[in-house]
Amino acid sequence: MRKIFPDAKAALEGLTFDGMTVMSGGFGLCGIPEFLIAGLRDSGVKGITVISNNAGVDGFGLGQLLETRQIAKMISSYVGENKEFERQYLAGELQLEFNPQGTLAERIRAGGAGIPAFFTATGVGTLVAEGKEVRNFDGRDYVMETGLIADLAIVKAWKADERGNLAFRKTARNFNPMMATAGKVTVVEVEEIVPTGSIDPDHIHTPGIYVDRIIKSTPEKRIEQRTVRTRETA
Repeated sequence: MRKIFPDAKAALEGLTFDGMTVMSGGFGLCGIPEFLIAGLRDSGVKGITVISNNAGVDGFGLGQLLETRQIAKMISSYVGENKEFERQYLAGELQLEFNPQGTLAERIRAGGAGIPAFFTATGVGTLVAEGKEVRNFDGRDYVMETGLIADLAIVKAWKADERGNLAFRKTARNFNPMMATAGKVTVVEVEEIVPTGSIDPDHIHTPGIYVDRIIKSTPEKRIEQRTVRTRETA
């Protein structure tokens, strides 16, 4: 099966439906699948649950889907950069399942590995543990967390070969590789597509068996919070 598609619209064709669950990779604005997010926006899909570390910023990344009210629920660990997210949540317009960041990462990894649930000490005795099973192991309490899978995983990688083997760079390795394993269908946007065999097997982070569709993109690479030093005077 040919995995390379010309653009986000073509790569998402036949995969979206109202009420679906979507995993979206990245950390802050680093390594986000911005073209695939825009493709979801343009598809008009509604009532989706998005599993992502954060919700982008106002007007960019997942923030676009919040502005168009296409997201019904977020499963996240950090939401502090998006005022529209805050407004919708406080107004009761958006559901939020909040997770400690390490727990979120492990829930996704577990889902991709076929592990339905696991126990962690993180969150015991807090709101995070409310309504969940707590079990004692060797004198210490642990809360049970369930693995996560999604109808669709949208992922950003640095490089792919024609069979979908992926290589990631730096911060983009946060969440993207594990999400690639936890989607029923995984669509990836990359900066470079190379012939099969061009990537050293030692440098492949995600095997192509997890990847269904690929598009090539040129990312905008916005800076989430620009901080500069005051110019020193002579």
